[in-house]
Amino acid sequence: MKPAELRPQALRDQQGEVRYYRKEGDSRVAEKVAKATNAALDQIELDPGIGSPTLGRRLGIPGLRTWRVARFPLIWCYFERGDHPDVVRLLGERQNTAAILGDEFAAT
Repeated sequence: MKPAELRPQALRDQQGEVRYYRKEGDSRVAEKVAKATNAALDQIELDPGIGSPTLGRRLGIPGLRTWRVARFPLIWCYFERGDHPDVVRLLGERQNTAAILGDEFAAT
């Protein structure tokens, strides 16, 4: 198992999703999204190669992988590093992921 390291923006994304679901739903829904996002991270930690490289290839971001959060329209975006998954974002499937990630990684 390789413990995931969440970049500050990924942590803010996760916290923002929990707040959003608490506001739009209720505390039970917010708790479910928190558990689901953490369960998806657990899967990434157990097998970092599990995520799809399709979005990374399409955007020209080498090594970027995505893994969907069960029962919610969310995806974790991460890089598989030698000793850990480097989690960069938690994005909604309806967000313009190409624009968000393209802008974020254009300078790197």
